[in-house]
Amino acid sequence: MPAPDIQQQPLPYVARLAPRTIDTITLVVLHCTELPDLATARSYGERVLYDSGTGASGHWYIDRDGRIVEYVPATRVAHHVRGYNTHSVGIELVNTGRFPHWYDSRHQAMDAPYPHAQITALVALLAHLQRTLPALREIAGHEDLDTDCVEASDDPALTVPRKRDPGPMFPWDAVLAQVPLRRIGV
Repeated sequence: MPAPDIQQQPLPYVARLAPRTIDTITLVVLHCTELPDLATARSYGERVLYDSGTGASGHWYIDRDGRIVEYVPATRVAHHVRGYNTHSVGIELVNTGRFPHWYDSRHQAMDAPYPHAQITALVALLAHLQRTLPALREIAGHEDLDTDCVEASDDPALTVPRKRDPGPMFPWDAVLAQVPLRRIGV
Protein backbone atom coordinates (compact mmCIF):
# COMPACT_ATOMS: atom_id res chain seq x y z
CA MET A 1 0.00 0.00 0.00
CA PRO A 2 1.51 3.37 -0.98
CA ALA A 3 1.98 6.09 1.61
CA PRO A 4 -1.11 8.27 1.90
CA ASP A 5 -1.07 11.93 0.91
CA ILE A 6 -0.59 13.84 4.17
CA GLN A 7 -0.83 17.63 4.16
CA GLN A 8 1.57 19.34 6.58
CA GLN A 9 -0.09 22.07 8.66
CA PRO A 10 1.95 22.30 11.89
CA LEU A 11 0.33 23.99 14.86
CA PRO A 12 1.95 27.31 15.83
CA TYR A 13 3.33 25.86 19.08
CA VAL A 14 4.64 22.55 17.69
CA ALA A 15 8.28 23.42 18.53
CA ARG A 16 7.28 23.76 22.22
CA LEU A 17 6.00 20.19 22.40
CA ALA A 18 8.43 17.71 23.96
CA PRO A 19 10.64 15.93 21.42
CA ARG A 20 10.94 12.14 21.29
CA THR A 21 12.35 9.42 19.08
CA ILE A 22 9.95 7.36 17.00
CA ASP A 23 11.13 4.10 18.53
CA THR A 24 9.31 5.03 21.78
CA ILE A 25 5.87 5.09 20.10
CA THR A 26 3.96 1.87 20.85
CA LEU A 27 0.33 3.00 20.71
CA VAL A 28 -2.05 4.83 18.39
CA VAL A 29 -5.16 6.37 19.95
CA LEU A 30 -8.23 7.02 17.84
CA HIS A 31 -10.39 10.04 18.57
CA CYS A 32 -13.27 11.87 17.02
CA THR A 33 -13.14 15.63 17.09
CA GLU A 34 -16.66 16.05 18.47
CA LEU A 35 -16.72 19.23 16.41
CA PRO A 36 -18.60 20.14 13.22
CA ASP A 37 -15.68 20.42 10.80
CA LEU A 38 -11.92 20.45 10.30
CA ALA A 39 -11.66 24.25 10.49
CA THR A 40 -13.23 24.25 13.96
CA ALA A 41 -10.95 21.41 15.03
CA ARG A 42 -7.97 23.48 13.88
CA SER A 43 -9.08 26.48 15.95
CA TYR A 44 -9.47 24.25 19.01
CA GLY A 45 -6.01 22.76 18.39
CA GLU A 46 -4.43 26.22 18.21
CA ARG A 47 -5.73 27.25 21.64
CA VAL A 48 -2.98 27.54 24.23
CA LEU A 49 -4.12 25.70 27.35
CA TYR A 50 -0.93 24.91 29.25
CA ASP A 51 1.89 26.88 30.88
CA SER A 52 4.26 25.40 28.28
CA GLY A 53 2.51 27.51 25.63
CA THR A 54 0.90 24.44 24.04
CA GLY A 55 -2.61 23.05 23.72
CA ALA A 56 -4.57 19.85 23.14
CA SER A 57 -4.25 18.25 19.73
CA GLY A 58 -3.86 14.99 17.89
CA HIS A 59 -1.04 14.31 15.45
CA TRP A 60 -3.18 13.66 12.37
CA TYR A 61 -6.71 14.73 11.45
CA ILE A 62 -8.80 12.92 8.86
CA ASP A 63 -11.68 14.85 7.33
CA ARG A 64 -14.91 13.20 6.20
CA ASP A 65 -13.71 13.19 2.58
CA GLY A 66 -10.53 11.27 3.52
CA ARG A 67 -8.12 14.22 3.48
CA ILE A 68 -5.32 13.72 6.02
CA VAL A 69 -3.64 16.68 7.72
CA GLU A 70 -0.67 16.51 10.08
CA TYR A 71 -0.75 19.09 12.88
CA VAL A 72 2.01 17.54 15.01
CA PRO A 73 4.81 15.25 13.76
CA ALA A 74 5.28 11.89 15.45
CA THR A 75 8.63 13.15 16.78
CA ARG A 76 6.73 15.46 19.18
CA VAL A 77 4.53 14.54 22.13
CA ALA A 78 1.02 15.89 21.51
CA HIS A 79 -1.54 16.33 24.28
CA HIS A 80 -4.37 14.06 23.15
CA VAL A 81 -5.02 11.48 25.92
CA ARG A 82 -4.25 11.72 29.63
CA GLY A 83 -1.55 9.35 30.84
CA TYR A 84 -0.51 7.95 27.46
CA ASN A 85 0.91 10.87 25.48
CA THR A 86 4.62 10.08 25.82
CA HIS A 87 4.37 6.74 24.01
CA SER A 88 1.40 7.31 21.70
CA VAL A 89 0.23 9.17 18.64
CA GLY A 90 -3.30 10.47 18.19
CA ILE A 91 -5.51 10.36 15.12
CA GLU A 92 -8.58 12.60 15.13
CA LEU A 93 -11.51 11.76 12.85
CA VAL A 94 -13.78 14.68 12.03
CA ASN A 95 -17.15 13.69 13.49
CA THR A 96 -19.70 15.67 15.46
CA GLY A 97 -19.95 13.18 18.31
CA ARG A 98 -21.87 14.94 21.10
CA PHE A 99 -21.26 18.47 19.76
CA PRO A 100 -22.16 21.02 21.08
CA HIS A 101 -23.61 19.51 24.27
CA TRP A 102 -20.67 17.29 25.26
CA TYR A 103 -21.64 16.81 28.89
CA ASP A 104 -25.42 17.26 28.75
CA SER A 105 -26.98 13.99 29.93
CA ARG A 106 -29.77 14.38 27.35
CA HIS A 107 -27.32 14.56 24.42
CA GLN A 108 -24.97 11.62 24.85
CA ALA A 109 -25.86 9.78 21.63
CA MET A 110 -23.01 9.64 19.15
CA ASP A 111 -24.88 8.67 16.01
CA ALA A 112 -22.96 10.36 13.18
CA PRO A 113 -21.51 7.67 10.92
CA TYR A 114 -17.92 7.61 9.72
CA PRO A 115 -17.89 7.90 5.89
CA HIS A 116 -16.20 5.20 3.81
CA ALA A 117 -13.59 7.67 2.47
CA GLN A 118 -12.61 8.60 6.02
CA ILE A 119 -12.21 4.99 7.14
CA THR A 120 -10.27 4.12 3.97
CA ALA A 121 -7.89 7.01 4.69
CA LEU A 122 -7.56 5.91 8.32
CA VAL A 123 -6.60 2.37 7.28
CA ALA A 124 -4.02 3.77 4.84
CA LEU A 125 -2.58 6.05 7.55
CA LEU A 126 -2.44 3.20 10.08
CA ALA A 127 -0.64 0.97 7.57
CA HIS A 128 1.82 3.80 6.87
CA LEU A 129 2.43 4.30 10.60
CA GLN A 130 3.10 0.59 11.07
CA ARG A 131 5.79 0.83 8.37
CA THR A 132 7.39 4.00 9.79
CA LEU A 133 7.04 3.61 13.57
CA PRO A 134 9.06 0.49 14.44
CA ALA A 135 7.58 -0.17 17.92
CA LEU A 136 3.92 0.50 17.05
CA ARG A 137 1.91 -2.55 18.12
CA GLU A 138 -1.24 -1.33 19.90
CA ILE A 139 -4.37 0.69 19.21
CA ALA A 140 -7.10 2.07 21.46
CA GLY A 141 -10.04 4.42 21.37
CA HIS A 142 -9.91 7.50 23.56
CA GLU A 143 -12.92 6.09 25.42
CA ASP A 144 -10.94 2.90 26.17
CA LEU A 145 -8.22 4.81 28.03
CA ASP A 146 -10.01 7.79 29.61
CA THR A 147 -12.93 6.24 31.46
CA ASP A 148 -13.57 9.05 33.95
CA CYS A 149 -17.02 10.53 34.37
CA VAL A 150 -17.84 14.18 34.94
CA GLU A 151 -20.80 16.08 36.31
CA ALA A 152 -23.53 16.47 33.68
CA SER A 153 -23.87 20.07 32.52
CA ASP A 154 -27.66 19.92 32.76
CA ASP A 155 -27.96 18.17 36.13
CA PRO A 156 -25.20 18.12 38.78
CA ALA A 157 -26.75 14.99 40.30
CA LEU A 158 -25.85 13.03 37.15
CA THR A 159 -22.54 12.05 35.61
CA VAL A 160 -21.61 11.37 32.01
CA PRO A 161 -18.47 9.90 30.41
CA ARG A 162 -15.74 12.49 29.95
CA LYS A 163 -14.70 10.84 26.69
CA ARG A 164 -16.78 8.64 24.38
CA ASP A 165 -14.74 8.78 21.20
CA PRO A 166 -14.49 7.40 18.66
CA GLY A 167 -17.87 6.11 19.83
CA PRO A 168 -20.38 3.42 18.94
CA MET A 169 -20.51 4.21 15.21
CA PHE A 170 -16.79 3.55 14.73
CA PRO A 171 -16.25 0.33 12.70
CA TRP A 172 -13.66 -1.36 14.93
CA ASP A 173 -14.05 -4.82 13.37
CA ALA A 174 -13.57 -3.55 9.82
CA VAL A 175 -10.49 -1.49 10.74
CA LEU A 176 -8.82 -4.18 12.84
CA ALA A 177 -9.40 -6.74 10.08
CA GLN A 178 -7.16 -4.62 7.83
CA VAL A 179 -4.55 -3.41 10.31
CA PRO A 180 -2.78 -5.89 12.60
CA LEU A 181 -2.67 -3.82 15.78
CA ARG A 182 -3.76 -5.18 19.18
CA ARG A 183 -6.62 -3.21 20.72
CA ILE A 184 -6.03 -2.39 24.38
CA GLY A 185 -8.15 -0.96 27.15
CA VAL A 186 -11.35 -2.87 26.35
